[in-house]
Amino acid sequence: MVHGIVDGTVLGPYENGRWKTKDERRGGIERLVLCGPGAGGAGDAARRANVAAAWANRCRDVVNAPANELTPEGLAAWAEEIAGESEQLRFEALGPEEIRAAGMGAFAAVGQGSDNPPRLITLAYEPPKPPKPDFRLGLVGKAITFDAGGLSLKPAYRMNEMKSDMGGGGAVLAAMGAIVELGIPVRILAVVPSCENLPSGHAARPGDIVTALSGKTIEIANTDAEGRLILADALWYARESGATHVLDLATLTGGIVVAMGDLYAGLFGNDDEWCAEIEAAAEASGDHAWRLPLHERYHRYNDSSFADLKNSSDYRQASPILAAAFLETFAGEGPWAHLDIAGTAYLERGRGDYYSRLGATGYGVRLLAELARRLSG
Repeated sequence: MVHGIVDGTVLGPYENGRWKTKDERRGGIERLVLCGPGAGGAGDAARRANVAAAWANRCRDVVNAPANELTPEGLAAWAEEIAGESEQLRFEALGPEEIRAAGMGAFAAVGQGSDNPPRLITLAYEPPKPPKPDFRLGLVGKAITFDAGGLSLKPAYRMNEMKSDMGGGGAVLAAMGAIVELGIPVRILAVVPSCENLPSGHAARPGDIVTALSGKTIEIANTDAEGRLILADALWYARESGATHVLDLATLTGGIVVAMGDLYAGLFGNDDEWCAEIEAAAEASGDHAWRLPLHERYHRYNDSSFADLKNSSDYRQASPILAAAFLETFAGEGPWAHLDIAGTAYLERGRGDYYSRLGATGYGVRLLAELARRLSG
């Protein structure tokens, strides 16, 4: 009950029109008083909810920002700002030359069509005396700051919303801020690959073959299936950097919007216990998720005649599952899960609850904060 009251109070009044010259913002709530049986012991729960919701609103500001304002470099600057708020956070951002030199051929291929250079953003959180020193949570977030589809150009209709294709990365970075502010003692590595996916004379072409950080080769069958390319390298990077349990968030497929609408994200994973932890955190936080199947036989649809695999199937079937199967190939050894948040991160219209208008929701921030809290016990 406390959680819902705080969420409605903090998330409900949010205004997404901060670029309007006429200030139409409603007055904010300065103080919330909880009354009734048990209200006296609700302080900790209310504080946790307030911090997570406030950071979700900061995520909404970033996801709503237009692409001419928020570039990969700008997103990296925001991550550095978050890191500057705590001595326990370490920030790093790799540029295009470093990305290529590291062997991230899949990530580099997506960003090469834009004049705005890509960034591989990392935030490492090392709290003092964590209860589980051998546990390290890897959070990976897709951050395409504008997705035109590359040479496989998207239709013009609603392309303006493709500024939101960095919702997963924005949520991961904002969640790190919330987790640190709450003092949750869990070791975490956040990895956010960020670039623009634009058509140009330098852009990757359908039919190109690239080599991912893992050493596997990928045929680019569709340049608009770019999210799984950048995540392939980011997932491998997170695992190789010591993450024992990995969760990625990505506005990945239109198919998940058709299947789940704007209320539930699609959850996929290779470990039942790990997926159950995430489902429980999703239910408790209000960032809902529903697990979908990931049978090994789905992998055959990603087979390529020319490379180890291709990034898009020829068939218009099970697209969220095939995308998750592609990512599983690069998840490394250990528990991994994937949240396809395409329908939940950015709304086409108000949802009838405290998300009363179109735009970014900050989906994932509350979920990740709750997950970290549960993992710290």
